[in-house]
Amino acid sequence: MNISKTKKLTTISMLCALAYAAAAVGRIPLVLFLKYDPKDVIIAIGGLLFGPITSLAVTVIVSVVEMFTISETGVFGCIMNIISSCSFACTAASVYRKKPELSGAALGLLCGWGCQVAVMMLWNYLIAPLYMGYPREAVVELLLPAFLPFNLIKGGLNAVITMLLYKPVVTALRHSHLVESRQGSDKVHGKR
Repeated sequence: MNISKTKKLTTISMLCALAYAAAAVGRIPLVLFLKYDPKDVIIAIGGLLFGPITSLAVTVIVSVVEMFTISETGVFGCIMNIISSCSFACTAASVYRKKPELSGAALGLLCGWGCQVAVMMLWNYLIAPLYMGYPREAVVELLLPAFLPFNLIKGGLNAVITMLLYKPVVTALRHSHLVESRQGSDKVHGKR
């Protein structure tokens, strides 16, 4: 049992390191001043593997480390990162936990995408003026032309990339004996 817990902790630590690396070096400009990074893909994979609490833990760890190293938005940016990543990855993992098969993973990722878009529209309205230094009216003017398309593209990319990478990542983790086979995850991989 302790070996299994050690393997899980090792895998989650690797996911944290990979998510941080994706945030640090994988940023690409998407809409105006908003940049996409693929860290949510890694966080979602962790959630699909181990559940929504893992997504939450990886999100918080990576967001706090980002705040102290590469982020220019401080505490408010950290809060926004946590809300954004959790709304996508925790939602996807929660749906998948209830329906652990390919259709459940796809539905979870779609629900995570929709949740992230809706939640971030609200939180951009509430918090963005605080860390951007813009008046709320200016942020409201950016909601539809900037924040909405950014979150739609970001969530769509996250969902598609997660779906494409999940099977090869889990297969590699199984071959390295860091993840044990589960009946539910076997359904996602097409095994019987």
